[in-house]
Amino acid sequence: MIRVLIAEDMHMIRGALVALLGLEDDMRVVAELERGDEILAAALRTRPDVAVVDIDLPGLDGLTAAERLHEQLPECRTVVLTGLSQPGNLLRALKAHVRGFIVKDAPAETLADGIRRVYAGERVIDPDLVAAALETGSSPLTAREADVLRAAESGLPTDKIASSLALSPATVRNYLSNAISKVGANNRIDAIRISRNAGWL
Repeated sequence: MIRVLIAEDMHMIRGALVALLGLEDDMRVVAELERGDEILAAALRTRPDVAVVDIDLPGLDGLTAAERLHEQLPECRTVVLTGLSQPGNLLRALKAHVRGFIVKDAPAETLADGIRRVYAGERVIDPDLVAAALETGSSPLTAREADVLRAAESGLPTDKIASSLALSPATVRNYLSNAISKVGANNRIDAIRISRNAGWL
C-alpha cells in the first residue's frame, strides 16, 4: 500500500484528487492539506511514501516544502503538480529533489501512474514541460533581482522594498533596472509578469 500525502489549496481539486486516488487498490491518502507550511509536520506525523504537492500553496510554496521534506524525511518522494505556463520551475524542482513533475491538465490516470513510478524509484516528468523548459531556459535573474521583483509584485514603493530587504533605494532601483533589461520587459510590472509566467519567481 502506497501512503500518499496531498497538499492542494483549492478544495474542489483536493477533493477530486483524494477521490481519484481512493479508487486505486494500492494507495491510501494519509493526509490532505491546504497550506505549504503544514506539509513537513503532517509528513513527519503520517510518514507518507509519496507527497503530491501543488506548486503554488499559501504559507510556503510547494518547491520549498519539497526541499524541506527531502532534508528531513528523505524516504518520502515528492510529486509536484503545476501548470504548463511555468516551465522555469522545472529546474528549481530538480534542485529540490522532486521525483515527479506533472501538469494539472494531464489525464487523470497520469497521476496514479506517476505516483507508482515515483514510489518505485523512477523520475516522472511531463515531456511537454521538459520541452517548454528547454525553450524558456533557466532564469536570467540573480537571486537578489528575483527577491526585488517579488517584493515589487505586492505594489510596494521603492523605499519600502529597500527597507524590507535591507537594501538602499538606489540598489533596489539598480536591481529593478537590471531585471527589466534581462527579461526584455518594458517596466517592472511587465518584468514581474514575464518572470512569473516563465516560473522564474
